Parts: sequence; structure tokens; C-alpha cells
Amino acid sequence: MNVNSFTSLITYYLPEPQASLLNGIVFGVPFRADYQFYQQLKAVGIVHIVVLSGMNITMLAAIIATLTRQLGKKISVALTIATIVLFILFVGPQPPIIRAGFMGVLSLIGIIYGRKSIALYSLALSAIFIAIFWPQWLATISFQLSYAATLGLIIFGRKSVAIAADKNDKKPSGLIAYLKDELRTSLSAQALTVPLIFYYFRQISFISPVTNVLVAWLIAPLMILGLLTAILGKIFWFMGVIPAYMSYILLTWIVWVVKIFSALPFAYLKF
Repeated sequence: MNVNSFTSLITYYLPEPQASLLNGIVFGVPFRADYQFYQQLKAVGIVHIVVLSGMNITMLAAIIATLTRQLGKKISVALTIATIVLFILFVGPQPPIIRAGFMGVLSLIGIIYGRKSIALYSLALSAIFIAIFWPQWLATISFQLSYAATLGLIIFGRKSVAIAADKNDKKPSGLIAYLKDELRTSLSAQALTVPLIFYYFRQISFISPVTNVLVAWLIAPLMILGLLTAILGKIFWFMGVIPAYMSYILLTWIVWVVKIFSALPFAYLKF
């Protein structure tokens, strides 16, 4: 049983481009939908969501850390890291996934303890480790983008977005507070990735902060629903129908956002 058996199952459940979006988010499978939609993803600045990156893995870890934080910080950290390791084994130890998982674990340790210095040290250590054992990864766009995004979150992001942060920390609630938090997180992640995107793709998206706020919150639930669809559907086909249908609703929202905002005048600038 390999990743292909799960991705083909999702493709059976869902139409395109929803199937390719979910396979990219959950399993890191290269985007297989039509070329035009892929260009639209780049135009609105959310192409990073369709690849299994350190950010996606951190979002998955955030769920586990939040659910287990009542067990104590050490147990929560251990369970969160174990989840990342098991997830990597589940989807297969492919180079991009190992890289994302390794960066996610080390960066997560620092972020969990709410100390920027530890997070920066962990991120730097991950780069050194990769440079020693997998130096060819350093030249890949996916590594550079995910590294830059993580660095931006550490430097510019709010301390309160730390995974499994102090449970006594009280954040403002409400829609406005949520939008401000999501916007800051989005801008923090993009602060250091925009120069790289411009360098490699000669393209700048002016509406990416808005589109990221509209879709970023869906990544974590989509990862869970995608895993449920694949696992339950493998056990018995009908068991995967419900999570697949729920995934379809969320994915259709992403498709709608991409198509609507990519059609706006001056949405992006290409050189």
C-alpha cells in the first residue's frame, strides 16, 4: 500500500480541480489539474497551499498540540512530534516530505516554548542538518519558500500564534480579531517569500494577503478530512464518502476564491 493508492481513491471521490487540490494539500502530490487553474493559483498568491510544506505540517501539528495541551506541555510536544513522524511514514518518506517534517519538528519545538530565539536556533539547525545530508535540497524552490515562510512567521508573527502556547494566554476573540490575526500571519509568512517568488516567477500578487486570509484557515481541516477520506475509504468505500463530501465543500470555496480574485484587474503583476 503506497501513497498512489490513497491519491487515486481521492481522485475517484472528487472531481477536478478539487481532487488535485486535496492530494496536493495532504500528500504533496504535484498539481495535476489544468494549467490555467494552476496559473490562477499563482496569480492570487496561494499556490503554496497545494504542496505539502512545513507550514501545512505545522498546521496539522497545531491541531494535535491544541487537543493535547491539557495533558501538559512535555506530553503535548511529544504527541505532536509523534504525529508528524507518523504522518511522514503514512504518506511515504519522500524527500520534500522529510524536509518539511524535519523543519516542522525543529521549528515547532522553539515555537511551542514561545521563544523566538529557540525557534530561530531550531530553524538554523534544520538548515545545517539538511545541508550536510541532503545538500541538493537547498537549491529547490520548495525548500527556499517554506524556509523563508517559516522564518517570516518566527520573526514577524505574533507570539500568541505559537503552537500549544501557554494555555493561560488570552487572545482577543471575535471576527475582527480573527481577521487581524490571520492577516498578520499571512503577511508574516509572505514577507520573505515575495522576493523569492519575484526572482523565480517574475510575478507579484497584490491580493495574496486577502486570498490567504480567505483560504488559509481551511488547510488544517482539509488535511484531517483528506486523511479520513483516504483511510476510511480504503477500509470500506462508503465510509469515505462523508469526509470526501465535506472536503468537496471546502475545496469548492477555494476554487471559487481563486477564480474570482484572479479575474480582478491588477490582481497581480508579471514581468
